[in-house]
Amino acid sequence: MDRNGSFSAETTDVTADAGTASVTIIVCTSCRDENGSDAHPRAGALLAEATRNAAQDNRTIEIHTVECLGNCKRRLSAALLRDGCWSYVFGDLTVESGSDLVNGAKLFATSQDGLIPWRGRPDSLKRGLVARIPPLAILKDQT
Repeated sequence: MDRNGSFSAETTDVTADAGTASVTIIVCTSCRDENGSDAHPRAGALLAEATRNAAQDNRTIEIHTVECLGNCKRRLSAALLRDGCWSYVFGDLTVESGSDLVNGAKLFATSQDGLIPWRGRPDSLKRGLVARIPPLAILKDQT
């Protein structure tokens, strides 16, 4: 932690062979579409299915769903997690954003510094970034 109470973007214990790092995509299944429709299946469930379809041949990406990510003002939401690295929360996604989430996860899985590179990141993951959350190891090491 620096003197302003901020944590650097450095990560600790990033997998040595980043090409095989596992990334988890978490998709909120209760999210509504941009019109706030209460239709079932919900838009979030459709996004989860599109994400599963886009990742079906990839063994380093796991797809999980949750009931709510608490990001309702930003509509369809998802998160990308990698062990020992910063985690990312995205909003303002669409039901067609499944391939963007998978492409972002692929970038994350091969990242040497444990961050999703800005260059090459799909536009929906640039515009839709809600939060970047540090790994617990950084907080424990610097407090």
